[in-house]
Amino acid sequence: MSLLAGIQETDESLTKRLAASASPGLHRLLSAVEETAEGTKLWCGAAAAMALMGGWRGRKAAAAGLAAVTVAQLVSNGLCKQLADRPRPPEEWFPHDEAEDRPDSSSFPSGHTAAAIAFTTAVAPVWPLAGALCTVPAAMVAVERVQSGAHYPSDVAAGAAIGLASAWLARHAPHLILRHWL
Repeated sequence: MSLLAGIQETDESLTKRLAASASPGLHRLLSAVEETAEGTKLWCGAAAAMALMGGWRGRKAAAAGLAAVTVAQLVSNGLCKQLADRPRPPEEWFPHDEAEDRPDSSSFPSGHTAAAIAFTTAVAPVWPLAGALCTVPAAMVAVERVQSGAHYPSDVAAGAAIGLASAWLARHAPHLILRHWL
């Protein structure tokens, strides 16, 4: 079996298992968190709260998080989704009707996950408590993307990798640019 075939088989198995295992209460909770994360509203709201209540540390954390989200969205939605043309998981795998309400864009990668991980990872070094608090909704967004039928687990993993790289880039790019130009 090739590596790609193994990934596809694992994707199918995990997607079906996660879709079937979520209780109605958990499904509603995950859907509510994802709804607030739609269009990066959750991360922009968290940044606003940090900036208003966190003093200089909050403003710095908010700026880092929003910079990382911007990079993650550009890479995941602006570049990767344009290059990859992966269909969403089949609707018949999901016992709920949420799979009918999915975007038409490529399944690969998960832009929601990229934004969630980018924001959380960028905030954590600046304000560890705020970063820790962001991990719960970020993880819930990632799980929801598979459970709802919007993505395969490998799409979410790729989104997480993009989020990590985006946070690193947002944190280090200013230093790299200054060192190069000075």
